[in-house]
Amino acid sequence: MTAFPALLGQRLRRDGVQLVLWTAGTALLASLTYVSVGQAYGTEQSRASILAVVMANPVIMLFRGLPSGAGEGAFMLFLIFPFLALLAALMSSFLAVRHTRGDEEAGRAELVAATRAGRRAPLLATLAHGVLANLVLASLTAVALAATGLAVRGSVVSGLAAGAVGLTFLGVGLVAAQLMRTSSGANSLAVWILMLSFLAAGIGNALGTPSTDLQRIESSWLTWLSPFGWGEQTRPFAEDDVGPIVLCTGFAVLLAAVAVALQSRRDLGASFVPERHGRSEAPATLSSPIGLVARLSRPSIIGWGVGGLVTGILATTLAAVIRDIGADNPALERIMQAIAGGVDMEQGTVVVFFTMLGILAACCAVQTVCRARQEEVHGTAELMLSTPVDRARWLASFMVMAFVGIVVVIGAALVGAAAGLASRNGDWSLLGDVAVTGAGQIAAASVFVVVTAVIFVVAPRLTIPLGWALVLISMVLGLFGPLFGFPDWAVRLSPTGVAPTVTSDGVDVQGLWWLLAAVVAGGALALGLMRRRDLAPAG
Repeated sequence: MTAFPALLGQRLRRDGVQLVLWTAGTALLASLTYVSVGQAYGTEQSRASILAVVMANPVIMLFRGLPSGAGEGAFMLFLIFPFLALLAALMSSFLAVRHTRGDEEAGRAELVAATRAGRRAPLLATLAHGVLANLVLASLTAVALAATGLAVRGSVVSGLAAGAVGLTFLGVGLVAAQLMRTSSGANSLAVWILMLSFLAAGIGNALGTPSTDLQRIESSWLTWLSPFGWGEQTRPFAEDDVGPIVLCTGFAVLLAAVAVALQSRRDLGASFVPERHGRSEAPATLSSPIGLVARLSRPSIIGWGVGGLVTGILATTLAAVIRDIGADNPALERIMQAIAGGVDMEQGTVVVFFTMLGILAACCAVQTVCRARQEEVHGTAELMLSTPVDRARWLASFMVMAFVGIVVVIGAALVGAAAGLASRNGDWSLLGDVAVTGAGQIAAASVFVVVTAVIFVVAPRLTIPLGWALVLISMVLGLFGPLFGFPDWAVRLSPTGVAPTVTSDGVDVQGLWWLLAAVVAGGALALGLMRRRDLAPAG
């Protein structure tokens, strides 16, 4: 155990930049949301009217928290808490897998296990590292909220609730790393559990019972099956109940104990879920680099495509609902105008949802290009490049599949949007708007393909953290920037913020030509530099 401090310090140094981005970004999002709520919903009456509409249209709660009253702090947490908890959960699950199964794949775990540290110390160091990261996230979030003038107790409960959800998914990531054979498999399992939990909390709230004054909801039993639901049940700035935080923490301890027990029962590099046996003969599609990349990327692209389908359905089915809400609530109409520009409420809803869709497509693209870095670290890229395949062609295969992933996500959204329009008694008036905004987001998401590829070539060790950080920054600037009152030049730094969109007069191409130029120039730069770059297998 004498190696424990050294292992913990190594993890803190290795993740320093990533943790700053995750924790400070979460706190900044909380602080900026308070500012936007104060500007858009400055009176209790306007907040109460929004909550009343939410009770009548509970599907809105699929992407929001648990209504707990019209107070400024409680209303703000209703809007933003699921996203704060989501950031904490993603940070924690990725951290857990990266330092356990990821190190086993890279061969680092075997080297550490051969020393006096043994096999258990790295797992315990990862656990301590995750706990510290969530404590920092909780503290910064609480300080950010308290600095706005909100009640200190509610601010602390808010931060602790988000951190407690993160701790739970730290445990989920640790267990997934023991079960699955690869880090990509472990991450996929953890993310699927995360998304199902997120959805369960939203559905549980939607199925809940509203109060007689239509200001709060008592969740259904389904919410209590989700760590996100537990975090929401703290009801910050209303009840400030710390009981669910204890529940989250206790469950995290249980998962950590399970991970330790599972590790003691398997060999280094082994897993409880065995790898699928491959075919005795490879299909013809695997005879080319792009065929191999397509096979590796297919599960994740399908997953992101499902997310695009759901987003498309919600974009058109909720358009009429939000139009009716805006008719009775000028504050909401101002928000939609700020985000979507000078369009009516239904068009604005499509623009907002498809801006979110652009972020989903960018995530799919970044994950696909980052797989090139994973292949390089695992040594499989070296085997591929020992054949007549050159470096530029190999990287181009990942870039092409990233573009394909973008088209799949946007295409699935267009199908979902058409299905939503079909349910509106044949009202197809929004179909053109859907097509324009969808095509615009293809151009915006494509920028992340080439930017991530350039990072991979120039600074390979920063590919994963910096690639995902740029997506997060783009989301804050392009989606939340207009809402938070950012200057136009800052919003236009985000590709999603300058994508072609609809206006009351037709179509505004905005920065389309700049986006296309960036894609062409960035792609050429990445492939050109890749021809001269040596492999960088070290993690």
